[in-house]
Amino acid sequence: MSEPLWRPSAEQVKRANMTAFMERVNGAHGTALADYSALYRWSVENPADFWSMVWEFGGVVGERGADPVLMDGDRMPGARWFPDARLNFAENLLRRRDDTPAILFRGEDRVRRELTWAQLHDQVSRLARALEDMGVGAGDRVAGYLPNMPEAVIAMLAAASLGAIWSSSSPDFGVQGVLDRFGQIEPKVLFSADGYFYNGKTFDSLGKLREIVARLPTVERVVVVPYVSTQPDVSGVERAVTLGAFIDPWPAGELACRRLPFDHPLYIMYSSGTTGVPKCIVHGAGGTLLQHLKEHRLHTDIRPGERLFYFTTCGWMMWNWLVSGLASEATLLLYDGSPFHPDGNVLFDYAQEEGMHVFGTSAKYIDACSKAGIEPARTHDLSTVRAMLSTGSPLVPESFDYVYGRVKPDIQLASISGGTDIISCFILGCPILPVWRGELQSRGLGMKVEVYDESGRPVTGQKGELVCTAPFPSMPVGFWNDPDGSRYRAAYFERFPGVWHHGDFVELTGHGGIIIYGRSDATLNPGGVRIGTAEIYRQVEQLEEVIESLVIGQRWEGDVRVVLFVHLREGLVLDAGLEQRIRDRIRRNTTPRHVPARILQVTGIPRTKSGKIVELAVSNVVHGEPVKNLEALANPQALEQYRDRPELGI
Repeated sequence: MSEPLWRPSAEQVKRANMTAFMERVNGAHGTALADYSALYRWSVENPADFWSMVWEFGGVVGERGADPVLMDGDRMPGARWFPDARLNFAENLLRRRDDTPAILFRGEDRVRRELTWAQLHDQVSRLARALEDMGVGAGDRVAGYLPNMPEAVIAMLAAASLGAIWSSSSPDFGVQGVLDRFGQIEPKVLFSADGYFYNGKTFDSLGKLREIVARLPTVERVVVVPYVSTQPDVSGVERAVTLGAFIDPWPAGELACRRLPFDHPLYIMYSSGTTGVPKCIVHGAGGTLLQHLKEHRLHTDIRPGERLFYFTTCGWMMWNWLVSGLASEATLLLYDGSPFHPDGNVLFDYAQEEGMHVFGTSAKYIDACSKAGIEPARTHDLSTVRAMLSTGSPLVPESFDYVYGRVKPDIQLASISGGTDIISCFILGCPILPVWRGELQSRGLGMKVEVYDESGRPVTGQKGELVCTAPFPSMPVGFWNDPDGSRYRAAYFERFPGVWHHGDFVELTGHGGIIIYGRSDATLNPGGVRIGTAEIYRQVEQLEEVIESLVIGQRWEGDVRVVLFVHLREGLVLDAGLEQRIRDRIRRNTTPRHVPARILQVTGIPRTKSGKIVELAVSNVVHGEPVKNLEALANPQALEQYRDRPELGI
């Protein structure tokens, strides 16, 4: 494509936070940086200076401490950032205390609420005092089994103010899925709602909560948030009280935030857990704060009072990313429930009614809207929405076309990518760069991202492994219960020693952007040629008959053959004609190597709780191997139709 889909105006570039930051760097360091590529290059060549500037530009509340900013910068892992700094994460997110909105919340079409900054501060202060009274302090774990509602934010901030470590999962997790996570970290306090709403239905959480608490002996107090009822009966849950009863003795007051070292643990996140019990990834307060300030203020251009939305649950790292918007003084728009109830317009209704500025969602949601024929450009006033963010899986070029054709023509579409492992992004949007069809706009400032070929050589314009060759502040502090760090090193540093290997199969483009072809561990290898799964999905899912698809490599006669599963629209059957059209489209737009040896119809695609399809779990089933952690899946029953398929010779 010779022309970008979107280009910022001269005025947009001039007023962007990114431009202001670049000018501040030039003034402080005597540089003459004039564009993003120059700023990016400076940021990775001068990491200590760059992250110091992020601290200053982001207005971090705390003591930065003496230099050096970076110790052991040649070690990965092992580098130490801001070794003398002291800060508190909650103090940085609660820097405002006025009567403007801090949080707007919708629970489907059942609940609407608003909290001002003053009300948010008061609620956090009361809850922090209640937690402190029961002995919660630095290093204790506080867990949330909660919908994406204001109380999840309040509980996290109260825990963080005391130096406790927060960890959360969404209420659609089953009992074993919660125990696989929280059982490892042994929380002292557990927050839960009494239930939740999804797709117009009400779901009870207290039954599962009763089982969970019975098997979490370290939990001293269970705090139940009324949500689906005004006065939930918590008598059947051991050690449980309602939130009102828990904080009732404590009036609102000043929040005494305990300042702690830069790397003091803030969050415990979890790997997807589809290959075994989830890894518990520990993230530090300082690194999380700095990364999110950079990503929000610079890459997303967020300003005080703007309205930031991301469709997420508390079980996905995008919840943590969204909540940090408070540190940039954004108003958070929270939504819990189905994005298609009562119909596919509900999130666009929300955007219009609340004056949303940044609309964050998943690539699968955008694709689903496209297939459903939703046209908000025609039906909604989205004049306030200036940026749309997408993550979770690769955003195919045709989805770019959909956004610019049927959502909003003058929007910055930022496909972003990183992960739970770094609680942030390697690849981001950039408000002063154009958007090219099918490309993620830019490597993140301060992230020395490269693409390696099989032998570990950096390449441009060809597919390879996404790596990061220098330390960055939001690298995990470590894994929980990994005292010698061996599991941590094995997860990211075995393939290319001393280099972070992220596990994405990507290409660095001539524009300085990135194209993602899928996860490295799911790439196909027929005849020794590596193929990214996203290359096949892109072709198949453009067909009107196909809702979505999943592809694996099946071991066959000493090689690997490509097997494609398709979920078709209701009432359709995979016949010889459709099968041939699928093969023809793939062959015409890719290569003969991409063409599946077998195409099979299924009625559901298995996915994780955060919506990611699980090629590896299907591959295990097809090959007669165990799937180690079914609890990580949102719909584990879907796997059964992949088992013992005679069409595959099994």
